[in-house]
Amino acid sequence: MLADYKREIILFSGLFALILLVMSFMGMAYSTRMLVEASCYAIIALGLTIQWGYAGLFNAGIMGFLAIGAFLTMLFSYPVNEDFWGSGLASDLGSVFLKLLIGIVLIVGSMQLGRFGVRQNVRRLITLILIAITYIVFMNSLDPVAGAIESEVGFIGGFGLPVWIGWVFGGLVAGGIAYFIGHICLGLRSDYLAVATLGIAEIIKAFLKNADWLTRGTLTVSPLPWPTPGPAELGFVMARALYLSLTALMIVVIFFLLTRAYNAPWGRMLRAIRDNETSALAMGKNVNKRRLEVFVFGAILMGIGGAVLGSFNGIFDPSGYIPLNHTFLIWVMVILGGAGNNLGTLFGAVFVYILWTMSEPVALWVFDVIRNLGDAWFGWEAPGDLDSRALQARVFVIGLTITLVLRYAPKGVIPERVAHHHE
Repeated sequence: MLADYKREIILFSGLFALILLVMSFMGMAYSTRMLVEASCYAIIALGLTIQWGYAGLFNAGIMGFLAIGAFLTMLFSYPVNEDFWGSGLASDLGSVFLKLLIGIVLIVGSMQLGRFGVRQNVRRLITLILIAITYIVFMNSLDPVAGAIESEVGFIGGFGLPVWIGWVFGGLVAGGIAYFIGHICLGLRSDYLAVATLGIAEIIKAFLKNADWLTRGTLTVSPLPWPTPGPAELGFVMARALYLSLTALMIVVIFFLLTRAYNAPWGRMLRAIRDNETSALAMGKNVNKRRLEVFVFGAILMGIGGAVLGSFNGIFDPSGYIPLNHTFLIWVMVILGGAGNNLGTLFGAVFVYILWTMSEPVALWVFDVIRNLGDAWFGWEAPGDLDSRALQARVFVIGLTITLVLRYAPKGVIPERVAHHHE
């Protein structure tokens, strides 16, 4: 049995040795923070691997689902703003969203007019008119209320609820957005789906960044509470170690459920759709419904991972979400580890995040050695901005890593294990 997993044993042993090496040079406080962040990215990467590895869905909008998860955990867990709720602004804002709700009900109702014999082109025209009217009325009603909130109380604040409630709602809302996207986009080819998800992610970021009344925009919201005792109670190392234990437990549960699903008939059907959609259709499988399911499940994990990461960082900053860190990096984790292999995804997430995190300090050390040797041997005066260039080593190292993986291990360092079932 162990011989079948020789590669995995060697790779994870090497990863463990790498973690010990980082701990010995960077200290426990730095290392535990790095591992907590890596575990959060592992949850997100597991969401991507079921979308891409199980169903072949190219999601380029991971950043949006992460931002939604972090926003919801901020909204639910941040302390209540008594100034907002004690003023008349809360009722004004409620009336604005009541108008939006009425508009949504009318729009949904217009889609059901076919039951009364209304022609399709007429229904579409009525629906479009209602969407336009609802948008105009909502925005015209929201603008003065939002301006008053920003000038008088800053922003609406949070609900002051336990952190885990924000995590749950972060995942559910991310899944709801994915359901909406999926209904529209999953019939498209993979390249169009990538463009659509990328556009949705940018829309989400732009909304959160500019809705100062809701998120404080670029002013950020902090500190966000933890679900576990923080550094003030336990110290940095113990608090982060406890948080790491919580995220590790979450990964174990998610890994178990995904492995069961992968080996179940549902997982085999998804892989059949991924590998040969025409044959799956010929067998009577509802391809779009299955794709929608896995797209929503993956987005839920991304939302939860973004919520857990946002809580740990202790700050919600909408402008801090960028495609390089929160989309491309996660794709590198999945590709390096092995799409469709949950164990490979975990390895890829931790290994790539260590590379990403350690590239800067290692580059600083290398530049310092070069500077000292150049000065001692040749009287060379190093450029003044040499230290700032070390940050760019991250991009170089990740780019080099993914290039080498695509060249020498195109299926990942731990490729998907496809079990063959015989009758």
